[in-house]
Amino acid sequence: MSQGQQPMREGEERYAALLNNSNAVRAITSAVEGTLGPKGLDVMLVGDRGDVIITNDGVTILDKMDISHPAARLLIQVARSQQKKVGDGTTTATVLAGALVQEGVSQIVKGVPASKVVTGMQQGIRLAADSLKNRAREISDLADPLLAKAVYVAGREREDIVQLVMEAAAVIGIRKLKDPSYLLADAVTSHEKGNNEVFEGLLLRQTPLYLHDTPELADTRVLVLHDALEPESLDEEVLTTEAGFARYMELRERFARDLNMLADLGVGLVLLEKGIHPDAEQFCMDHGMMVIPRVSRKDLARVSLMTGAVPLRRTALHKERESLNKLLGFAPQAYYDELLDRVRISSGGQKEDPFVTLIVGASTAEVVGESARIAADAASALQAAISGGILPGGGTAELAVSYELERLREAVKGMEAFGIAAVAAALRKPMAQILLNAGYNPLEKMEEARAAQLTEGCDDMGIDCDSGQVIHYEENGIVDPAPVKIHGLQTAGEVAAAVLRIHNVIKMRNANGNE
Repeated sequence: MSQGQQPMREGEERYAALLNNSNAVRAITSAVEGTLGPKGLDVMLVGDRGDVIITNDGVTILDKMDISHPAARLLIQVARSQQKKVGDGTTTATVLAGALVQEGVSQIVKGVPASKVVTGMQQGIRLAADSLKNRAREISDLADPLLAKAVYVAGREREDIVQLVMEAAAVIGIRKLKDPSYLLADAVTSHEKGNNEVFEGLLLRQTPLYLHDTPELADTRVLVLHDALEPESLDEEVLTTEAGFARYMELRERFARDLNMLADLGVGLVLLEKGIHPDAEQFCMDHGMMVIPRVSRKDLARVSLMTGAVPLRRTALHKERESLNKLLGFAPQAYYDELLDRVRISSGGQKEDPFVTLIVGASTAEVVGESARIAADAASALQAAISGGILPGGGTAELAVSYELERLREAVKGMEAFGIAAVAAALRKPMAQILLNAGYNPLEKMEEARAAQLTEGCDDMGIDCDSGQVIHYEENGIVDPAPVKIHGLQTAGEVAAAVLRIHNVIKMRNANGNE
């Protein structure tokens, strides 16, 4: 495989922009490739104020790196797209993108037109993605042992994380996990003072008013306001008139009636997007209501979905009793957790649309942050495996597909075949890097793995990173979700094609027209 900087040959100045971009991509790839595989190491990111992040999560590394080169910044989009779409495999996708660029450049500097290389690469990526889909094994049951193994691999062999994610999945159920609009990774939260826990309900970061006198609520009604809990206001000029003052008093009296009706309806939990009037605050305190102001709209939506509350404006409080009652939600339990400094709202174990929060705990902020990222990756891997099946991990499936592409390349007429060859070579990069990180000679061990695949007639033969022996990856539980591999390859191909098509880099004028 072609790695490192491409030499500038005499008379090839026309490749200057391409080689410059390629070298920038290679530099970024080298920052994350050392984290790949079970023997990969971590990266320490240090901020200008001394803040530290220790991680081997590709998207975190790339997001936090100080990158100015425009082509290198394109590579960040690979990790971000992978994170947004499937939530795992960001490092592999980044390494694949870098390998595709390097292999494409190698073909172009040999004289193959860039357009032909890119067209061939796109064709090769489509063939490879189809091949991976056909090889995927379906997961139809949460009790499938290979599902837990896929979570184990994505969770970086953290048994506590695997147990947490599998427990949460059992609560949520396979039907909701297959819903593309639901993301289990969004349910992960971290706290230094907490312990690993699956909580059936929601945990709110916002704290309630009067912390030291917060009631513990049971079987309570829930009011959600996209507004402040206060009476309607009037302009100061209006208040100077007798009629205006009378109107002001009327609004205050109506607001008092609204508050009393909320108490009569059994409202115990009030969530506000904005603030609260002092009179309303005192009323709620006197009537044992928990008030949480300044709640984000996203959290309000989550609470509404779980409790069945309809988000309202304050004018809706003037509705008739029965009409307002239908707009309130219900929570079996809600209380302020002093240890976590969070409000817990229980879902009561509802079966039709369950809610969970995965609480990840650790001793320090740095450790707990990384644990939460690992848990989110594991949760995303679980959902991806359920939706699209699993494949042998460690680059074994890609190795088998790479040789399949080489056979297909022989039937392709035209220079696009060189682009297909570039894809075939790039597909071997993940396994090569994993073996390199484990301390082995990649070329030697990949030949052993490929020979075993041909002898056994299966594509899950790979190298044990501990012993260096050839083993059945699937039998040993070394598997990855198929969507992680497929989407990573497709996204990497899109970015690689964009980089290879760049003929020149020209600085734009500033917005004011100056150079």
